[in-house]
Amino acid sequence: MRKTWGMQRPAAPRRGRWSQAEINRLRELYGFRDESAIAHELNRPEASVRKMAEEIFGAPTRTGPWSVAEILELRRYIGGTSYEVIARKLGRSAEEVAQQIEEMRKVQQEGRWTQEEIAEFKRLYGTRTDEDLALIFGRTLQSVQRLGERYRLAKDKAFVRKLTGSAATRMPRWDKAAIDQLKELYPKTANLDLAQQLNRSVKSIVSKAHNLGLKKEVERLREMGRENVGMRYKKTVVP
Repeated sequence: MRKTWGMQRPAAPRRGRWSQAEINRLRELYGFRDESAIAHELNRPEASVRKMAEEIFGAPTRTGPWSVAEILELRRYIGGTSYEVIARKLGRSAEEVAQQIEEMRKVQQEGRWTQEEIAEFKRLYGTRTDEDLALIFGRTLQSVQRLGERYRLAKDKAFVRKLTGSAATRMPRWDKAAIDQLKELYPKTANLDLAQQLNRSVKSIVSKAHNLGLKKEVERLREMGRENVGMRYKKTVVP
């Protein structure tokens, strides 16, 4: 037996009747992960996942012009799974999905990113290609790359392995000087500032600090709380 998402299950894939909890989880994940990843999490055969998805979402029912709400929903799934899965989730045909995405490629804007866009950009960056991010946000590829570099973002290792079929590029090992600097600065310094000073990703900073048992000072945590509230309620824009 091995433990998975909240239950004990045998190593062999589950078969037979789906529980309501499994169906609910499939609804949550479908469109954001490909069928093989969902099958792995639910410990179901991929064919079983596909069949259940077809039953849940049914045949395409929408045709014609796309509404603004549909396009916004489409953006959430781009790069996370196949056109066929997106089509099933949106109730459109795969051909219509492909056509709409091609139309979206024609829309590219420059200029300022809002705080809401940046927050979503950071959330998606690790599991999307830069090309997909440009499509999702209606930006140029150069704009996406500049923003990623500005915040020292990095692609998830598993995502890179999936794309290339090889291990992700490793960051330089932490030497004593870098560790000493991290220990000195971490309690009072924002992780983004640390990443820029140490020339590492924010994920690398957080992971190493966790391994070393480092903590932020109470006042710094309060500042972070105030910053988060400000980002949430103010429509601030940045270059």
